[in-house]
Amino acid sequence: MSDKAALTIDGKVYEFAIFTGTEGEKAIDMTNLRAQTGCVAYDPSYANVGSCKSAITYIDGEKGILRYRGIPIEQFDTEKPNFVEVAWLLIFGKLPNKKELAAFSKKLTENAAIHEAMKYHFEGFPITAPPMAILSAMINALSCFYPQFFTIHEEDVFEDAAARLISKIRTIAAYSYRSSRGRPFIAPHPKLRYCANFLHMMFSEPYELYQVDPAVEDALNLLLILHADHEQNCSTSTVRMVGSSRANLFASCAAGVCALWGPLHGGANTAVIEMLQSIHTGNISPEDCIKMAKDKNSSFRLMGFGHRVYKSYDPRARVIKKQCDKVLATLGVNDPLLDIALKLEELALKDSFFQERGLYPNVDFYSGIILRAMGIPVEMFTVMFAIGRLPGWIAQWREQHLDASSRIMRPRQIYIGNKQRDYIPLEKRG
Repeated sequence: MSDKAALTIDGKVYEFAIFTGTEGEKAIDMTNLRAQTGCVAYDPSYANVGSCKSAITYIDGEKGILRYRGIPIEQFDTEKPNFVEVAWLLIFGKLPNKKELAAFSKKLTENAAIHEAMKYHFEGFPITAPPMAILSAMINALSCFYPQFFTIHEEDVFEDAAARLISKIRTIAAYSYRSSRGRPFIAPHPKLRYCANFLHMMFSEPYELYQVDPAVEDALNLLLILHADHEQNCSTSTVRMVGSSRANLFASCAAGVCALWGPLHGGANTAVIEMLQSIHTGNISPEDCIKMAKDKNSSFRLMGFGHRVYKSYDPRARVIKKQCDKVLATLGVNDPLLDIALKLEELALKDSFFQERGLYPNVDFYSGIILRAMGIPVEMFTVMFAIGRLPGWIAQWREQHLDASSRIMRPRQIYIGNKQRDYIPLEKRG
């Protein structure tokens, strides 16, 4: 097969190299397209554009494959790693040995608390402030307390910056929730693991410690792992876009939070619960919901089914569904919304309409159910997504900065406005 692609413009043929990724993906190198032809490629939403070369995450949407550094996502359920291990894997490209894991875990524990001065920042937000707004602002503010990380050249310095960010994001997230409820902040506990510590800071009180159920801790651990990276999605591309200007790690990840905030991205699991609530409030049967979802004239949308990338079953959904069933059984939760969700899942999975179109429950569907069962309020759902996705953002930022050929991102446009015209003085305008 030829390793060149030919493009004919105005009768002239131009050749562009074709290169192949490790999984057989082919790409036409259009780096010099404009320089050679005077043309640019037009692809709204960049659906057919490879913005970078990356060794972090591999996705095959047709086959339902997701791998972190080559490891299938399913193995993170069967082998039971913790979130900290997976964070290290994504960032540094390999699974940590015992010494590396212990050292990194120690850094997370030592850096869990935030600077006392930062606590006063929470008072500046109205009690109704969205937690995602607080999260992005506070991550950005972190850089002010650690100016030594504005520029990172040494690997150990980068590891310190990554540890601070991964550790402190859960503290900031928990404090944003406590602040919105008018409750006192709960300091991180040095003896608790990553997920248990977050739940402690969320739900403990000064007079009573929250008892973390092992099933809940395991489910949250798996949920964060499943969200840890997902190739060049909107928020990850935003982190790379901002990072390409050599913006610091904190500012770049804060931008990622803002992108994730959107309802078409990280807010999807929130939309699932809102849909379930409207079904319950409207006393609509799951059977009628399925009928309306199949009716092209209906305005009803079945949230949490299908995916932009996956044309078969979302591999993350397969993994999290088992954990979802386990958590619901363990907690014995009696919630009408969860009953509706499980019935919708049952009906959709055996309906040929959904099967033929690849409209299976996705990770957002199950994550919303699990988070609700855990007692996580709906306004914190996207924050949980951000905590999980942070290691992926850090890994992508690092990979970009280690790439000597990396340049500031600057997409082109196709101008469709007015041609040149003259300025008209105000007194002469009609």
